[in-house]
Amino acid sequence: MLNGLNPLYSLSGLGVGILVGLTGVGGGSLMTPLLILAFGFHPATAVGTDLLYAAVTKSGGTVVHGMNRNVDWRLAGWLALGSVPATGATLALLFHLGVTGKQAGGLMSAGLGVALLLTALAIFYRGRLLRWAESRPRRLSRDATIRTTIWLGAIMGLLVSVSSVGAGAIGVTALLLLYPGLPTARIVGTDIAHAVPLTLVAGIGHWMLGSVDWLLLVSLLVGSLPGIAIGSALAVRVPEAVLRPLLATVLVVIGGKLLLSA
Repeated sequence: MLNGLNPLYSLSGLGVGILVGLTGVGGGSLMTPLLILAFGFHPATAVGTDLLYAAVTKSGGTVVHGMNRNVDWRLAGWLALGSVPATGATLALLFHLGVTGKQAGGLMSAGLGVALLLTALAIFYRGRLLRWAESRPRRLSRDATIRTTIWLGAIMGLLVSVSSVGAGAIGVTALLLLYPGLPTARIVGTDIAHAVPLTLVAGIGHWMLGSVDWLLLVSLLVGSLPGIAIGSALAVRVPEAVLRPLLATVLVVIGGKLLLSA
């Protein structure tokens, strides 16, 4: 299998991994559009392969956050209560449309475009949204917060299943608004922990539908795993105030292009 690895894909994985380590933005926001626009993969193959790629990379992050007690497992369970059924329903729709057909491809390109634009907005306006949330005099009741969390999980399940994007910047921003009392590290850890079963279920579903390229997956992992480590080590030296807005601008451009081509 190693003889079939593509060094260009591994190099791309390295670059994306470094950016993920530097910015904390989910790899799907960068990897999936790269596979579609630069390498010409069908959206279904790009999404399905990236989902399993995310399940592997986020598993390591979950172990680290779990050891540091930065995961709220009950909150992750509420999210999964919404995301897993939504993932199943979305996969059933893709199967009905024919996952590698034109209709499903257009749907996934459009979903990816929307998810990238939402991710860019979450990066641009997270600070303002959090200040707005802190200024609100009234909070949701506990039951209302739980229901909203389950619906948030369902939305994430839908977005992730059609685009492999949505469990990163979007999920973290929404959780920060819903749970302003939780430390940011605990929100991030919980979001990553929830993303593991979400991307794994969605990835297995895409595999069963025939939209996973295993050689591509291994090629990406060979480059991205060390890339994430390198980016994480360099994160303290790179000004976030410059890098994150620049990345958000790139996501807006890519998202717009995908929407226009859908």
